[in-house]
Amino acid sequence: MLAAAQRLRRSSDFAAAVRGGRRAGRGSVVVHLTVPPQPELSEPARSEESSVRAGFVVSKAVGGAVTRNTVRRRLRHLVRDRLAGLPAGSVLVVRAQPGAATAPYERLGADLDAALAAARSPFRGRGGGNGQKGRARG
Repeated sequence: MLAAAQRLRRSSDFAAAVRGGRRAGRGSVVVHLTVPPQPELSEPARSEESSVRAGFVVSKAVGGAVTRNTVRRRLRHLVRDRLAGLPAGSVLVVRAQPGAATAPYERLGADLDAALAAARSPFRGRGGGNGQKGRARG
């Protein structure tokens, strides 16, 4: 179970994380991760602002109420262990895909790890190049 300070509860918090965060989908989950800018070294850290918060979205496409609650509990347990590895002040929204209902626990964990790694990696635009449009000039 996540502590109350670590849970997202308001729809406005979910919406802000989904709109402003980086999205990465892998297998049975999609994560939206919002990482705040790093504070200056001279600024004191505030505990209520520095805690990492997480929320879960499991729609009816995943299954009935019992199935959705089972998926939510499994994801909550997986995320709880991974919150410490996220930067302070981060907001994470995990959205379950329909395949999450039948995915084994280990597969959910692997998908979550891969999605988090992709969301945290530096942005690399399409084209994989040198940041210039067109062909490279020599």
